[in-house]
Amino acid sequence: MVAAVHRWGAARPYVRGAARGLSLGGEHAAMWLAAGLAGAGLAEGERRTAWLRSTALVAGAHAASMVLKRIVRRPRPELDDGRADDDSGGRARTAGRHGFPSSHAASSAAAAVAFGALAPRVPVAPLAAAVCLSRLVAGVHYPSDVAAGALLGAGAARLGRGWALGRGPGAPAGGTRVRGGGGHG
Repeated sequence: MVAAVHRWGAARPYVRGAARGLSLGGEHAAMWLAAGLAGAGLAEGERRTAWLRSTALVAGAHAASMVLKRIVRRPRPELDDGRADDDSGGRARTAGRHGFPSSHAASSAAAAVAFGALAPRVPVAPLAAAVCLSRLVAGVHYPSDVAAGALLGAGAARLGRGWALGRGPGAPAGGTRVRGGGGHG
């Protein structure tokens, strides 16, 4: 299945280019950390704090996935395309040999949950899903790597969302203390 998805994407330059761009932007959660810091820079007061804490959740999910990679040590898929790590349709470059769980998926899902709560009109979830799919098209993850990473990231952000949004221990589960207050969300 990994090889079939990779071949499909490699045969379409626009898909291959998009997958490479998303993979590069998601490396070390860079795109999401930059988005979170930009959100904090545009916000004021409690909203700024919420953006910074949400960005910390994304960083934490990424770090947790890196620790799990070193524990599990599952190798990335091997593809017989003969073009590894090149620009003619081969696999995307990766930061390491291990693939489980996908750190791109972990940070993307964490961003979808954490930033989605702060900016519900911004299409964070579709972009996060595209990053997750890019890892399959790039041929550097098994579907289970991506699914595990997404579950890890979404779970971590969901667990920390109350802290990020400044909810006190007695606040209702659905409410948030963060209010508009002059910044963009």
